[in-house]
Amino acid sequence: MSGQLSVAVGQYSDRGRKALNQDFHGVYIAKEPQLSAKGIAIALADGISSSEVSHIASQAAVTGFLADYFCTSEAWSVKKSVQRVLTATNSWLYAQTRQSRDCYDMDRGYVCTLSALVLKSTTAHLFHVGDTRIYRVLGDELEQLTHDHRLWISQENSYLSRAMGMDSRLEIDYQALTVSQGDMFVLATDGVYEYVSSRFVTETIRQAGEDLEGAAKVIVDAAYANGSGDNLTIQIVRVDQLPLPSANELYQSLTDLPFPPALEARMAFDGYTIVRQLHASSRSHIYLAVDSETQAQVVIKTPSIDLRGDPAYLERFLMEDWIARRINNPHVLKPCAQTRKRNFLYVATEFIDGQTLKQWMIDHPQPDLETVRGIVEQIAKGLRGFHRLEMLHQDLRPDNIMIDGTGTVKIIDFGSTRVAGVMEMGIPLGHDQILGTAQYTAPEYFLGEPGSVRSEQFSLAVIAYQMLTGKLPYGAEVAKCKSRAAQNKLSYDATLYRNRDIPGWIDDTIRKAAHPNPQKRYEDLSEFIFDLRHPNPAFLTKTGTALLERNPAAFWKGVSFILAGVIAILLLKR
Repeated sequence: MSGQLSVAVGQYSDRGRKALNQDFHGVYIAKEPQLSAKGIAIALADGISSSEVSHIASQAAVTGFLADYFCTSEAWSVKKSVQRVLTATNSWLYAQTRQSRDCYDMDRGYVCTLSALVLKSTTAHLFHVGDTRIYRVLGDELEQLTHDHRLWISQENSYLSRAMGMDSRLEIDYQALTVSQGDMFVLATDGVYEYVSSRFVTETIRQAGEDLEGAAKVIVDAAYANGSGDNLTIQIVRVDQLPLPSANELYQSLTDLPFPPALEARMAFDGYTIVRQLHASSRSHIYLAVDSETQAQVVIKTPSIDLRGDPAYLERFLMEDWIARRINNPHVLKPCAQTRKRNFLYVATEFIDGQTLKQWMIDHPQPDLETVRGIVEQIAKGLRGFHRLEMLHQDLRPDNIMIDGTGTVKIIDFGSTRVAGVMEMGIPLGHDQILGTAQYTAPEYFLGEPGSVRSEQFSLAVIAYQMLTGKLPYGAEVAKCKSRAAQNKLSYDATLYRNRDIPGWIDDTIRKAAHPNPQKRYEDLSEFIFDLRHPNPAFLTKTGTALLERNPAAFWKGVSFILAGVIAILLLKR
């Protein structure tokens, strides 16, 4: 089909002069929509010759990888998905050895080497452990892309320093390469690459033309004829076609559904009855509606017709529903179950009977510390729902946080959310601009740096500060700082514990979480939440916030004044 990632694969394996073939190989070419979301996977494993069960390890490593990788979340990046799968397989292999009669002899255990290649969009993701190899064909030569994990004792003797199942912990080599149409990759075991030359391999592939299976067999036969005494396996992969930007599954769906008509109260719309409009802006319209089948109240969000020609806006609009359906968290807005065909472009979600955090702060100008802690903790739990799926909300602010009648806090509006797995699809629609609200956006975004979970921590810390003080810790200065030097001059307004009966260590906790430099914030969001309830010893031992940290400008003015005085005294004594 035009516009899809397409490859040609030729592979061949033979036990050679051994009684048992301990190699295992495989390839899985997914169909849409998984082809765009997860790509194409190729893998090759080689069992160690000293073990009678290593062929089981090879088969388990390859089949487990090919099956489990495509079961991982579409929101995860290729790297995270594969590493999770291989780590689990490694643990199983290691456990099998520990439970066997040769539990203390890894040379007889469930051990194998593994090289895997995932092609997704226009990127090749390589994963490797052991001494199987991945090459890229460059003209008449083969470029080795992997590094052998083999320790040589002498010219003749060596042993594997790293392999699947060898240790309880697995260290995997990873690299990502941009691919072009026509690129070719070769995966091979040592029984092949040690007995044929690069020139012979490339020449055989060139002469075979479309018959890559035939080329694989010719290369294996040549290695055997040249004296190889090991199992022999080779895979040849040619990239025949790369996905066109407009053919991406997510982008293609933009044109599948028409824009909805103007909605009004009591109007029947796609199985819903419109009750009233809740909110309207230049970007979207939000309505309260009732599901005609279940009688449940829902929220309908429709895109602005004025932006129908903006593909980046439409992509973000569609992503909201895609994201919501992948996060199952009590503190994140839940989408409505899709029980009938949708005839228009809109998003249907649960109705939260409550108010935004922005309105809540107006109604509660001086909330007690425990109430603020409870709200911040619930927001953090919702954020973890995003972070576990390698998503960043990127627009955390009081307007995008709802509190219902029971006090439950929920994060809403996913229009700015960054999804690692989707970004790898190569969607041409831009995310370069800052999508969040400036007052709550982490400083690193204004330097053009990518966000991280620490960026979300900054936004949450700013919200916590605002709930307690009604102000922002840096005012409106963060958005004005376009360099690291300017950001280093930002002055945190440490008035929180002086204006209210709040412990100083709480102020220090929020100061750390809202530090302009992401590397100086808490390493994990859970540490920030913990310190909001438990005094950090480092903060308790402080006699007070240093003037240099509290107000750098005042500090240096003071130093200058003192130096000027000293100079004046010295001049008078002359």
